[in-house]
Amino acid sequence: MTPLRSYVSGRWQVPPDEGVPLKDAVTGEEVARVSATGVDRAAALAYGRRVGGPALRELTFHQRAALLKALALHLREHREELYALSAHTGATLADSRFDVDGGLGVLFSYASKAKRELPNDTILVEGPAEPLSKGGTFLGQHICTPLPGVAVQINAFNFPVWGPLEKLAPAFVAGMPSLIKPASQTAYLTTRLVELIAESGILPEGTVQLLCGEAGDLLDHLTEQDLVAFTGSASTALRLRHHPAVTGRSVRFNAEADSLNCSILGPDARPGTAEFDLFVKQLVTEMTVKAGQKCTAIRRALVPAEVIDDVAEATAERLARVKVGNPANPDVRMGALAGLEQREEVRRALKALLDASRLVYGSPDRVDVIDADAERGAFLSPILLRADDPERGEPHEVEAFGPVSTLLPYRTAEQAVELAARGQGSLVGSIVTADPAFARQVIIGAAPWHGRLLVLNEEDAKESTGHGSPLPALIHGGPGRAGGGEEMGGVRGVLHHMQRTAVQAGPSMLSALTGRWVPGAPRADGEHPFRKHLGELKVGDTVVAGPRTVTLEDIEHFAEFTGDTFYAHMDEEAARANPFFGGRVAHGYLVLSFAAGLFVSPDPGPVLANYGLENLRFLTPTFPGDALTVTLTAKQITPREDADYGEVRWDTEVTNQDGAVVAKYDVLTLVAKG
Repeated sequence: MTPLRSYVSGRWQVPPDEGVPLKDAVTGEEVARVSATGVDRAAALAYGRRVGGPALRELTFHQRAALLKALALHLREHREELYALSAHTGATLADSRFDVDGGLGVLFSYASKAKRELPNDTILVEGPAEPLSKGGTFLGQHICTPLPGVAVQINAFNFPVWGPLEKLAPAFVAGMPSLIKPASQTAYLTTRLVELIAESGILPEGTVQLLCGEAGDLLDHLTEQDLVAFTGSASTALRLRHHPAVTGRSVRFNAEADSLNCSILGPDARPGTAEFDLFVKQLVTEMTVKAGQKCTAIRRALVPAEVIDDVAEATAERLARVKVGNPANPDVRMGALAGLEQREEVRRALKALLDASRLVYGSPDRVDVIDADAERGAFLSPILLRADDPERGEPHEVEAFGPVSTLLPYRTAEQAVELAARGQGSLVGSIVTADPAFARQVIIGAAPWHGRLLVLNEEDAKESTGHGSPLPALIHGGPGRAGGGEEMGGVRGVLHHMQRTAVQAGPSMLSALTGRWVPGAPRADGEHPFRKHLGELKVGDTVVAGPRTVTLEDIEHFAEFTGDTFYAHMDEEAARANPFFGGRVAHGYLVLSFAAGLFVSPDPGPVLANYGLENLRFLTPTFPGDALTVTLTAKQITPREDADYGEVRWDTEVTNQDGAVVAKYDVLTLVAKG
């Protein structure tokens, strides 16, 4: 059998040797071989920097997002093929969907977020300009630019599709090419994924590469602008983190490591309550999905001491209904571990755990399976343990990376928090309770030790994605043993692949550099900017309109018309007693309405719609007799890639006859491209 190919330096490379056999987790038969012999890792990294990086950085965030969406749609058409390959890993169809569809979901999510939350530009301007001088001629602005290196991802065996895609998506949106190094055990599935990506021709050349087999000297060739994203064991993360190239060149290193995650049952969740049933159901799910081979699986189940017998009985009863065996059989609910070596590792960990606990359900050595050979395949029974002394170290230190969980009793909320922290850092924890006070106490105490916390109860259960499901919009990572890193997290994940730089300059220079108008930069008077199509508009185009005098009659009419008869607008005596006003004042929204009436161009034209206001502040009261002037300046222009219009953000400032700023805000409009 020919070993799996690597996709490096723009071509598929077949190893010259026979490679190492990879076996079907269910049947023990050879599925593929793997070898990295002959791969020039230094050349692959150089190719990504020289070819993939420049091609990506020429594109805007929105253009990258469109490609990511197109890729997700393409891969979705090949899901059935990926599901079928995934069965060789021991995964049931549900497990395969968790992996494959979860990965596609990350692509779709990042494509959407990039279009909604990032500009149609190649750099990200972060936050407002910071004034650095009294006169306003010296400003600071933070900008984020993509690292001109390669995002090297080293993945674990348990999610051969989701793992690569969850790392690819934010790197791609940021403008960084990726080199994927899958775990050999399930590399055949990741290889087919990359084949589908390469065959599609959707992504620019050099933006995705694949190294099958050993990493070898890969990390030796990292530069200061490269990045490493690792998923796997804490011990391997520690070794890679201390690689001389990583430490010596300050290479960004993100680790997402296996952790001893916990789920805590609240004292209110007695047998018969919805929360009690949810806890048991979730625990069994986390033990059996992917045969417990998830970095987010529940390893420690903390329950009130007085109900531990009830939890043990209910969980064992539910586990007894789980059918183990060949995933091809529709009755099977839990497949095999990824391989025989993995099963032996779990059994070794179980020996240590059994020193501090006892079996409630299952056997480390025996399991009844359907349509398979229990020994030839990497099958293991779901195993529920019980440690009546929760202070013993083993349950908080030893992880059996399989369908194994330990019940631990607690007596107070404080003890539950302390036991949760004994995991020394976790990716996720859950609190199953309907008691807000208990949930708050545990969250505040446990949050420093967790990357994510789920509160599960009857209210959110129907729509909750569950304890073990990382979501693209939220960070996936955790402190301490969990690796100290963060993956995904929406735009946070994109920024991890970019350099934040503080730029100091004068207003006109800063505006030119960032493509955003800032206070103090030149304004351009002339044709009303609402008469210009998107391509004609320039940052700094301005209209000044007014003044318009606000009368007492205006205020009273607005109050009657809208129903807003707040005393500050209608009761002179009460308004005079208010220390902020000292007399009747105009409604803030009356000021906004008058401002719109001043700056609007009423005839049909390129402006299609006003779709919002942002950053609104009322800074000075408007009194009867005040004369208002509005200055509207094009602040940011964002074309939309897939539409015949774009977004224009207008800096809006309303002043009175004394020059005092009455209101300041951003107006958002949609403008036709023309």
